[in-house]
Amino acid sequence: MGAHVQSVPRKLWQTLGAIKTGVILLILVVLLSAAGTVILQRPATEADEMQRAYSPQVLHLLDALKLSDVFHAWWFVLLLSLVSLSIISASIQRFPNAWRFFSRPYKSPDEAFRKGLPGHALIPIKDEETALSVAERVLQKEGFGPERIVRQNNFSLFGERNRFSEMAVYIVHASLLLIFLGGIVDALWGWRGFIMLTRGQESSQVTPQNASPRTLPFAVRCDGAGQENYADGSPKRWWSDLSVVKDGQVILRKQIVVNDPLVYHGVRFYQASYGNTGKLDSLALTATPREGQNPQEFKIGPNETHTLDADTTVRLAEFIPDFVVQDGHVYARSTELQNPAAHLVVESKKVAQSVDVWVGSGLQEDAASPYIFRGKDVQMAYFTGLEVSHEPGQWAVWAGVVLMGLGLALVFYFVHKRVWAVPVRDAHGQLKLWIGGTANKNKDAFEHQFRNVVEQIESELKVSSPAVAHAPVAALAGK
Repeated sequence: MGAHVQSVPRKLWQTLGAIKTGVILLILVVLLSAAGTVILQRPATEADEMQRAYSPQVLHLLDALKLSDVFHAWWFVLLLSLVSLSIISASIQRFPNAWRFFSRPYKSPDEAFRKGLPGHALIPIKDEETALSVAERVLQKEGFGPERIVRQNNFSLFGERNRFSEMAVYIVHASLLLIFLGGIVDALWGWRGFIMLTRGQESSQVTPQNASPRTLPFAVRCDGAGQENYADGSPKRWWSDLSVVKDGQVILRKQIVVNDPLVYHGVRFYQASYGNTGKLDSLALTATPREGQNPQEFKIGPNETHTLDADTTVRLAEFIPDFVVQDGHVYARSTELQNPAAHLVVESKKVAQSVDVWVGSGLQEDAASPYIFRGKDVQMAYFTGLEVSHEPGQWAVWAGVVLMGLGLALVFYFVHKRVWAVPVRDAHGQLKLWIGGTANKNKDAFEHQFRNVVEQIESELKVSSPAVAHAPVAALAGK
């Protein structure tokens, strides 16, 4: 019973390290990650857009299954953990054999090995020393770094290239573990939220989706925002001029656009949205004295007061972007900037009481006002929507990506090649040089190189021993 209980964890460990298990788990990760890119995700997508994209029933199902926030779902974290364990298990189970192969290369091929190696050739020779010297010279020229192997009753040559590529698969395994580690850290400790700012506004409060508000150790301020359009009027890009403010000092400034965030202390601010608030930012006016011809231009914002002269001030009391007049009163028809009107309050020592002045198309001014006002330009207030994210695992993800690039380069572009040269006697007692070679991948290209090596050795042996008649090079086995 005890032995059976002990065998269960062992079988689970072996199953977890099986190639089939790892492939299935990786396929699941890829499929669910793809679902996370196809399905709109919270909080990157605003709630109103989610409701427009999906019916209430579908949205409820997506939220219940955590498919609307795949990369923070508990089951995605569990899946990444299982894949990581599978990679660790497979690496541990296979590493001892791989390390023995790497650290103790097989340098002296015996008779059984020579007969079983597909790629080999036999060249008749006169003496062992001359043949080995020629073979050593050719292998050195081909970059195999040959070494002489001395045994009790024979001599041989062994050369190889790129032995390190045998361990490249473990670099790929390590890169995957780093990427998955970063994903797990982000899922457990990372967060995303939004900040909405208008020009001049700053905030240190971020409200993540389904979480309590977070207070950043600094504030971000919007110094400006805008939209560039194509010739047909469609949006080309949004931009925001942001400043990081800490202890009253501006620490960092940057203009951000989509996919080019501001990053400070691991917090990223992405350009997510841009739009009209429906409120006035500033109004440009001209004020002309009734008793003179020297108009002055000025800008004024909501509830701001501007001094026209030593005796007169004007305050912007109200702004209506789209007005209509009914029963002698001015009303707002919509929030769109179509037919603007401004309500000004003029205070002057020349007039006994304040004067209400309406500036707009078709509106008549109060004759008691010492100035005549005309509108020149209207700047509406716009908001910039910033997606804020804290992803503490990104360093691991990017380190894994770089490491994977290195590992894949070693796997695909570096081939482990091995070559042996051994003087042997055939069944008739004739002395021959046995040459064998193998590669762990790209065998067709290696076969061409191996044939070239054999031909060079045979050619140099003929030159060094012209009196000896050589048999043709034996064809590679399997050809």
